[in-house]
Amino acid sequence: MSENVTIKLSGNDKPSHSQRLDDDDVLALTKCLQNNTCVTGLDVRYNNMTDEGAKHLADLLQEGNSALTFLDLMFNNIQTDGAEALAHSLQGNSSLLSLRLSGNKIGNKGAMHLASMLQVNDTLQELELADCDQSTQSMMALTIMLKSNKTLRSVDMSRPLLFSHQEEWAVHLSEMLVVNSSLVELHLGKMGMTNTGMERLAEGLQLNHSLRYLDLRCNRVTRDGVRHLAEVLKKNPTLEVIDLSANCIEDEGAVYLSEAVAWPGCMLRELSVSRNNIRTEELITSGRLPPEQTDVSAYEVDGHVFLAEVFHSLRRHYDTRSESQHSPQRLV
Repeated sequence: MSENVTIKLSGNDKPSHSQRLDDDDVLALTKCLQNNTCVTGLDVRYNNMTDEGAKHLADLLQEGNSALTFLDLMFNNIQTDGAEALAHSLQGNSSLLSLRLSGNKIGNKGAMHLASMLQVNDTLQELELADCDQSTQSMMALTIMLKSNKTLRSVDMSRPLLFSHQEEWAVHLSEMLVVNSSLVELHLGKMGMTNTGMERLAEGLQLNHSLRYLDLRCNRVTRDGVRHLAEVLKKNPTLEVIDLSANCIEDEGAVYLSEAVAWPGCMLRELSVSRNNIRTEELITSGRLPPEQTDVSAYEVDGHVFLAEVFHSLRRHYDTRSESQHSPQRLV
């Protein structure tokens, strides 16, 4: 068998969606993977795994006889106990590089266990916890751990359950970005972020020199908030990809961004502002947005200008192997 094999048993694959894995299947799978040095990736998204199945995987990771570097458990039925078991196993695991738990309702306690794990683990590079019912407490705990963690390169905290309107999490994230020098990719979609949160976050981004990919989609940022981000883009030497889709920056916000993108030294290569109530045709005809730097192509019918989409979305993850520094700037 060849090396570096990834087993893909995703429950949402069309040919096999009716045969989703349960905990007994996961147990059998872990038995097969013991002492297996060829299988380095396991994709079991969208199955019927519960805490019991997560514990079977935790046992595999803890025994030290697994070669797994990538584990995708997104959108199963794992809750607090399963997250605790995985967190405990990762305190002694030195092989796993990527753990994706998005869509599992691990809650505040489960996320707290994972935050504690980050105090000890110095191997994990990617952690996805979107739509996991996190609270402000666990968000802050994870952020505090990121101040000292030197190995995590990608974190997804999107769509937590935040009931405070003070956006304390943004203050802590901003402070973390000032001191963290390893994080490359940060996902903060569906946070309920307002202009105040954007202003706080921008303060940290001004002093950060590692982040390449920033996901801010589906928030409540308007033109006033994006003005602070535009100022960051004029000075930040590393940001290459920003997703601002489904906010409400409108034409004035787009103007702020287009001026920042044209600023000498701006490193931005990909920017999504779709679903922001922007009248793109006016920005193009005014000369503020060169057509070759957008994802639309203008055409005229009966005296009316219409736009055809030529590119659909940003890449969902930052690829450190890509030659993005040689690619043209693109607005989506």
